[in-house]
This record gives sequence, structure tokens and C-alpha cells, in this order.
Amino acid sequence: MAMASAMDLSPPTFFLSGTSSSSSYSSLRRLSSVSVSRFRRHSYHKLQLLCQATAGTEPQSGLSVSGSKLAARSGQDRLLKVPISNIRNFSIIAHIDHGKSTLADKLLQVTGTVQNRDMKEQFLDNMDLERERGITIKLQAARMRYVFEDKPYCLNLIDTPGHVDFSYEVSRSLAACEGALLVVDASQGVEAQTLANVYLALENNLEIIPVLNKIDLPGAEPEKVLREIEEVIGLDCSKAIFCSAKEGIGITEILDAIVQRIPAPRDTAGNPLRALIFDSYYDPYRGVIVYFRVIDGKVKKGDRIFFMASGKDYFADEVGVLSPNQIQVDELYAGEVGYIAASVRSVADARVGDTITHYSRKAESSLPGYEEATPMVFCGLFPVDADQFPDLRDALEKLQLNDAALKFEPETSSAMGFGFRCGFLGLLHMEIVQERLEREYNLNLITTAPSVVYRVNTVNGDTTLCSNPSRLPDPGQRKSVEEPYVKIELLTPKDYIGALMELAQERRGEFKEMKYIAENRASILYELPLAEMVGDFFDQLKSRTKGYASMEYSVIGYRESDLIKLDILINAEMVEPLSTIVHRDKAYSVGRALTQKLKELIPRQMFKVPIQACIGSKVIASEALSAIRKDVLAKCYGGDISRKKKLLKKQAAGKKRMKAIGRVDVPQEAFMAVLKLEREVL
Repeated sequence: MAMASAMDLSPPTFFLSGTSSSSSYSSLRRLSSVSVSRFRRHSYHKLQLLCQATAGTEPQSGLSVSGSKLAARSGQDRLLKVPISNIRNFSIIAHIDHGKSTLADKLLQVTGTVQNRDMKEQFLDNMDLERERGITIKLQAARMRYVFEDKPYCLNLIDTPGHVDFSYEVSRSLAACEGALLVVDASQGVEAQTLANVYLALENNLEIIPVLNKIDLPGAEPEKVLREIEEVIGLDCSKAIFCSAKEGIGITEILDAIVQRIPAPRDTAGNPLRALIFDSYYDPYRGVIVYFRVIDGKVKKGDRIFFMASGKDYFADEVGVLSPNQIQVDELYAGEVGYIAASVRSVADARVGDTITHYSRKAESSLPGYEEATPMVFCGLFPVDADQFPDLRDALEKLQLNDAALKFEPETSSAMGFGFRCGFLGLLHMEIVQERLEREYNLNLITTAPSVVYRVNTVNGDTTLCSNPSRLPDPGQRKSVEEPYVKIELLTPKDYIGALMELAQERRGEFKEMKYIAENRASILYELPLAEMVGDFFDQLKSRTKGYASMEYSVIGYRESDLIKLDILINAEMVEPLSTIVHRDKAYSVGRALTQKLKELIPRQMFKVPIQACIGSKVIASEALSAIRKDVLAKCYGGDISRKKKLLKKQAAGKKRMKAIGRVDVPQEAFMAVLKLEREVL
């Protein structure tokens, strides 16, 4: 009777959680014929999973064991060692909101890695920011145990951040795998990020398993999307898997495919240790915790290890696996994924992509692909309250412990006081850091308009990097200015091709290629300056295409451009925080917009205030703030006109003297409004 309840064909909680039989039936009616046939086999697969869960485990006599408990018991054996031939390392690659985190949750749940009582949505996304935005910022790893044909297998899932800002981290995560699940939304089809991540996976020679997710949606078109994947990416989709991570459809097929189609790691346990770091974070009690994949050799607790890129050596105080919480083990060998704690004081000593080896038996060469993180976007961060400057410095130092790509240096502004000039990998990275500073450290911040790093060639042959307009050399010393360019790919429905081409041309884009990837979807390729993209380009892209278009970009190098420094003068005094570097063709429109906005925001004075936009000494746009006129003739009820003229002449002399020595204070609200305007017009 106990086993009968365990083998009951009603879906267990870890398969169809939160769905009624009527909703499941109505969902079924909308599936394609292929999907329906696969769903009919679902009961068999579920029964097979329960049998796998019971393999090698005997329930206690007289006790009823539910299906979820059996799966959990199988999951608890995941620390047991398996042969290298039974290890599978894989990743999940997908565009934003295609169901990557939901699928990862279901894999953890079905394999018993996470108990039902501990389960929550987006289990691997630990930060509140990740859950709110529905994106993965900090990658995670999880070790699962799965029994296939009576053999236990160790499945290591290495989760990846999806955004282009973290493409280097994604490439290192993929380098630690032998295969990847390509998850595509059956209702949306191939998107820009899907393509970029697939190309990264192909560069690392990974076995790619196409998975069509969300087939239960009314708008799902799985057959059409399969053709799209074959035509655009060139993958063979004859063995593509139809699934719905939310409904639990096709999960067992995915696990079977991982075992059958993804190759096992090479058996190189006898070679000198080489382990690839794919992530690290700072723990205040144990120092830096390094996530790594053992490529060659083996590592044990107490070993003296050496980081080949940074040249630092430490003793391994703790070695363990991620399942998904950290569990200590004695040893990890070739093919396994785990973590190491060695009292490393700085994340910079254990950078992503570095190679770990033994100090006494060093490997001949490090693993390929290591790069230093290079900030591409810069902005100024200033506290609204000047008393918070020390708190901002402490907060940035703490964030830098976890994020080696974050760079910052002190900066002083006449308008906003003391702050920091910070460098980021991209716009999303900048937004995340700013939001974390405000949330986790309770800081109120002013953010200047984002800028990029320019390369300035001087007349004496030197080349300097400049990210701040105030540090740009004088025109007499500049020979040329170069700016970073990006190759951007836009995927859009054919109805919005014209709107996107117009947007790219406005941003100084150079058209390269356009091709139809399906009968109603096109791919447009442009090369344009990164500075034109760090403003509101993405917002404009979404608004002009009603949210249907997607984009992907990569930096392709520096090119010489006709760039100038645009200064803002208020009452003949330069306001340094409002200076910007713009292209000469856009200087007039930007200058006109800034002067008009400042005229609205600066309070009127007792004297006339000129507001000018200048290139060097040449004024290209100007506005004037008229003076507040005091009626000095109010007390004159009559009398000679010379009396009135004397009073007016005295007033004019006073205003002239006031203009010469008077100083216009630009209120902080005006600065914040102009900085917001700069993001829109630049």
C-alpha cells in the first residue's frame, strides 16, 4: 500500500505545483501535435523518476513514502563520488525573461537538490534586485544527482548572468562546461541575447541542446520557432525538447538529454592541478570564496595553492561543493565544480578567469582566455548630503570587495562638493551599483551623465585616456581624439525597421547589414559610437518598437572622431560639472538645449545673467536671464525729471558693480535637472 501511494500517477508537488487538472487540460489543448505527444509520455517519465529515486534506497518498514520524499532522498546522495565519466557540467543560456531561472528551479526541485519546503521562485537569484528585475546579476552553481538507467550521475549546473555587460563572466562560465541548454521562449522566438550567448558557447565548443520553453502559452508557436533557430543559428533542432518549466512539462526529458548528449569531462586527474575560476565573492568572516571548476588534477583541503595570473599563494582552509548551499568535502578531482576558501583578502587576487594550481607542483601553462576587467562607462557619484561622503567611500570599498570590475577615484565638483568618479562595465552595471548603494547603505546620491573613455593623441606623440571632460587637454595640445565604437545588432519585427534605422542614423551609426531571419523579423547591423548608446538609446529602441525589438552589442575598438569640449558659462564663469565632450555636428543642438533649460531653472538675480554654451572662446548658443527690477522711482510723486534720472543712473551703476562682483549660485535642483537633460540630448 505504501508503494502504491508512492507510484500513484497523480502529479507530485514538484511536477505540477500550483496548477489544477482543468487548467492543465486547457493548456494541453493549445499545444502543437509534437508537444501533445511528448506530454502524453509525461506520466511515464514521472513514474520513471520515482523509480530512480528509490534505486538503492529502501523505505523503512510500515512507513508510507511520498514521491517528493523519494526524490529528496536521491538528492541527498549528491555528495557521493561518481566516476569522471558520469559527471556532466552544463549551463543554461537564454535571453532575458525566457524562463532560465524558472527552469533552473524546476531542475533543482525534480532532482531533490532543494526540498519543497525550502523552494522559492528564482531560487538561485539571491539578491532582491535580481528578483525584482527578473535578471541574473551574480552567477550561481548547483550540484545535482540524477539516476539514469540505474547509474548515478553528477550534474553541475553553472548559472550565468544574461546581460551583455557581463559577457566576460559568461564566457568563463561557459569555458567551465561541456554543454549548454539553449532556452528559447516558444512565443517570442530568437532574440538578440540568445544569438550572442550561443556564439559564445560555440566558441567554447559546447554541445548545445535546444529547449523550447513556455509551450503552454496561448501564443506559443513551437514549430515556427524551431525553424527560426535552424535558419538563424544553424543548430539541428530534430532533437529539440518541448517544455514548460512553470507547468513541469518535459523536465525529465531535459535531464535525460543532459546525461545522453553532453560529453563527460576528460579524465586528467593525474596531471598537475589546473582549475578555472568562474566567480568569486567576499565573505566578511572567511575572506574571498572562489568558485572554480577543476580542469586537470585534484585539490584537497590544506593544499598550498597558487593563483597564476595574480601570482599570490594561499593555503586551502576549506574545499567543498555547491549544492546549491556550500557543503564541505575532503577532495575535488578533474571535472568537478566546487568552492575554495583560503583567507584571500581581496577579490582582485582571485579574478574571474584566473587559473589555480599547486604551489609545489605548478602547471606548465595557465588556462586560456583570462582578461582584466576594463571599465567602459564612467559617471560621477556625489552624496546629496555632504556629510555622507565618508559613508559613500566606505560603501564603495565594500562593494569593490565583491566586484573587481568596479573602479573609483575621488572627485571634487564646485557644484556638488566631494564625490567619486566611478568606472563600470556598462549601463546595467552602473544602475546596479547605484541602486545597491542607495538600498544597502542608505545613501542619497546624485549621478552625473554617463560618459565613455576617450583616447587623446597629443602633438608631442603621447596618448592619454580621458573619461572626465575637465581633464581633456587644451585644443592646442590635442592632435586627435578617438572614441570607442560598438557593433550593435538589432532584432526587430519588419514593421519597425524604418524607425530603428532612423534612430541609428540619428546616433551617428554606420549601416553594415540587414537580413531577414524569418518572414516577419529582421536583423539590422550597425556600428556606432558607444557614447551615443550610453544615454537613452535602449529606451528609445523599446518605445519606437512598442517593446518588440531587442539588441546586443560588443566593443570593436577606437576610431578618430571630430570631438570637442562644450563648456557652459554662467555670468562669464565656467561651470565645470556641466562641461561635456560632444561631436561637433551635435554641439549646437546640445548647447541650445542646455542653455534653455538653465534659463528656466536658475533663479533671477538683481542683475542680468548671460548663460552661454561655448567651444573654446566661441559662443554657439546663448540665453539671458533678465534682472529683477526694483522700482526706485516709487518714492517720487512729482518734481523735476533730473531727480528721477539721478536715481536711475545710480541704480544702473549699482547693477553694473553687482554684475562685476556678483556670483550666481546654481541650485542643486537645477544641476540634477540638467544632468537628466544631458542623458537625453547627448
